[in-house]
Amino acid sequence: MIKAVIKIGGSLGQSRKLVELMEMLSEAGPKHSILVVPGGGAFANTVRDYDRRSGLDKDASHWMAILAMDQYGYLISSLIPNGESVHGLADARKVLSAGRVPVLLTYNLLFQTDQLPRSWDVTSDSIAAWVASLAGARQLVLVKSVNGLYTDNPDSHAKVEFLEEIDLNQLIRCRGVDRYFAFIVRQYKLDVWVVNGKHPERLAQLLDTGRTKGTCLLQSDL
Repeated sequence: MIKAVIKIGGSLGQSRKLVELMEMLSEAGPKHSILVVPGGGAFANTVRDYDRRSGLDKDASHWMAILAMDQYGYLISSLIPNGESVHGLADARKVLSAGRVPVLLTYNLLFQTDQLPRSWDVTSDSIAAWVASLAGARQLVLVKSVNGLYTDNPDSHAKVEFLEEIDLNQLIRCRGVDRYFAFIVRQYKLDVWVVNGKHPERLAQLLDTGRTKGTCLLQSDL
């Protein structure tokens, strides 16, 4: 049984804390029945760059970006001491039952089902939420390189407010996730946390206690 889906943001690929985060997942994964979903990171940014310069059609940019997630997924699985890359949920459950940590390479699953829009409005955030719904997991954790979600881009010059708790209406307006994310979260009533992967202890605390510093959207009690 997969209890939680953990998406590792691509921006963390450049973090000095990435190895420590992966080592923490190595211990926590089997204990908490975790399925890891990779972001796209620098691999997906390369696709975006080609799209800007060459004007790729939606199909090409979509599938190239999904393959970019798989590349990052191979990186992540190689850094988790007991990690193993998988191409489907049945294999993920087998890996979990063997006491290992599955990292889902999403291309095959997405290509077979083709249920999500082919657009840059759908990024690894929405894909991870979709995977959580398919897996029957109630909790989705987006591990990013910021402390959580804000009312605006925290790197902008605008006055921003950190959001410890967020509702669906705020999520729709939030710039910290993609535009399709709120639709999937609302449809499948997922509990969502956004935490900073540069502080691996926060993710460990969340998995162990159910609370940590970050942004949460809790729907299971509604």
